[in-house]
Amino acid sequence: MKHIFLNLKRFDVPRELGGVNSIADIRDWGGYIIKNTQERLRRYSREDVDFTMFFPEMHLMGAMDARSEDSPVEIGCQSVFWMDVEPGGNFGAFTTARPAAAMAAVGCSFAIIGHCEERNFLTGVVKEGEGADTNAVNRILNRKVKNAISRGMKVLYCIGETGKEQENWQEVLEKQLEIGIQGVDPSRIVIAYEPVWSIGPGKTPAGKDYISMVAKFVKEKTNGMDVVYGGGLKQDNAGMLASIDEIDGGLIALTRFQGEIGFYPDEYLDIIEQYMSAVAV
Repeated sequence: MKHIFLNLKRFDVPRELGGVNSIADIRDWGGYIIKNTQERLRRYSREDVDFTMFFPEMHLMGAMDARSEDSPVEIGCQSVFWMDVEPGGNFGAFTTARPAAAMAAVGCSFAIIGHCEERNFLTGVVKEGEGADTNAVNRILNRKVKNAISRGMKVLYCIGETGKEQENWQEVLEKQLEIGIQGVDPSRIVIAYEPVWSIGPGKTPAGKDYISMVAKFVKEKTNGMDVVYGGGLKQDNAGMLASIDEIDGGLIALTRFQGEIGFYPDEYLDIIEQYMSAVAV
């Protein structure tokens, strides 16, 4: 089984405001993406591949409303808060937060947790408080994972090493796994590996041998949990990633990196077709 995830980050911001969105009005953006992808995704067998899209919170309802009956697309949220609503306790004092209970009520079936951008934010908060505990972020993420799963969601749990951590990548990833998914049902989790040191303009992408080495390591440490490539599934690497036995899919974000960069539904579908065709070879 392969898993294709889509992290839409904040690709909804219009170009005139500094973003990359030119495909739809921001008020209709979530529904537009669903309507322009779900029918073509029906061509793939659900026994072979599944599809999940992670939307910014303001677009979840539009995306849900646009899903057709028996849609092949699952809709997920971009993480959850580390605390949650509880009977007899906190019933809603979560200004600015995204409790798992609210995401479950909307209908989310997945949550992406531990993405490198989320880890960077939490690391910054810990450092601002003069914290020196390098595992504090992993413990916070573990609480988020548990909250999402307790509300019936599955989790795409992201791990990865920075450039400074690359020399000790095994120790870093082992801690992210050992602490981050401690005490949770492994059947509710897919691991996404992000080589943070290789992501971004001007950086050298991780190669096949390196990705394969890390994926094998992760599977060994997790007793064979599914591992997808979280560093960006795109046209340039779809064939390569499909050839790695230890990789069970990928995470798509931007689909165009030159000219009018951004996310385009037709290009998203082309990446999936390229990847799945290579898997079938």
